[in-house]
Amino acid sequence: MVDAVSDLSGSQRAAIFLLGVGEEGAASIMRHMAPKEVQRVGEAMAKLSDISDEQISAVVREFSEKVSQVNPIGIGASDFTKRVMVQALGENRARTMLNKVMQGSSGNGLDALKWMDARAVANLIKNEHPQIIAIVLTSLDDDHAAQVLSMLPESLRTNVVLRIAKLDMIDPAALHELDQVLEKQLGMTQDVPPARVDGMSSAAAILNHLDSEQEADLLEAMKLADSELGEKIQELMFVFDNLNALDDRGFQRLIREIAVDSLVIALKGVDPQLQNKFFKNMSSRAAEMLKEDLESKGPVKLSEVEAAQKEILTIAARLSDEGEIFLGKGGGDFV
Repeated sequence: MVDAVSDLSGSQRAAIFLLGVGEEGAASIMRHMAPKEVQRVGEAMAKLSDISDEQISAVVREFSEKVSQVNPIGIGASDFTKRVMVQALGENRARTMLNKVMQGSSGNGLDALKWMDARAVANLIKNEHPQIIAIVLTSLDDDHAAQVLSMLPESLRTNVVLRIAKLDMIDPAALHELDQVLEKQLGMTQDVPPARVDGMSSAAAILNHLDSEQEADLLEAMKLADSELGEKIQELMFVFDNLNALDDRGFQRLIREIAVDSLVIALKGVDPQLQNKFFKNMSSRAAEMLKEDLESKGPVKLSEVEAAQKEILTIAARLSDEGEIFLGKGGGDFV
């Protein structure tokens, strides 16, 4: 049975195995694979045809796993690949990866940057146009992008984050320029299709991974450059779940400032962990009354919930600015 797969590459064997375990199983496995591995296996999946039961069984045996039902696979591999990769990576990342897979390409400069040390990426792009840097950072994972951003010259950071926040549809000309830069620097080339991005969310996510001092400095500079955009990004950075970071003393101080009616609406549909933090920082009687109000409260419009949460977040931000509560990140010194 080993002879049935002796001529297959590792990527081909992995592709056969994933096709054999079904869409959900394959998607679950692919979530744990590195981008380049997903690309290689995806390319192999797209090219598979006329796979026999014997080959599937041999591959499964090599993986030391059992497949309860194995069907011959001859058609539909491309559609299967698309569905699996969307489940594994999400629609946007899967679309980008599938463009490479279906075109039989071997990877591009942006993929290479994902595997590079943050300082190396910063050194590579620091002299490029801020728009190019912005596009590069949105292609990286948020924490990786934050590390790269923190290593760029301080005079450049605000401009770059503002450009990230304003990104929507990345212009093909800008992508072509990026390709030329990466081809020059890394010796790679790739035709890249236009890509839609949520620039403000990307900017907020990247800033959330910076340390508190860098984050505050950049936000202040952004508000000076574009006050409306800076405020919107700050709102995206600070969401209701961030209150989980408050200590008990902070919760107690915040609760004293909140109207009960607003709190009841704001806690509708909130994660139980956050609800419990409010409950445990109230008197037992107040907590029981709040629970009863939540249970008896009928359906509430999402817009009303969001408005109540925003009201509480505004209070929390004010208390934080006044030094009454601490909403910042770890790593600071306490005196």
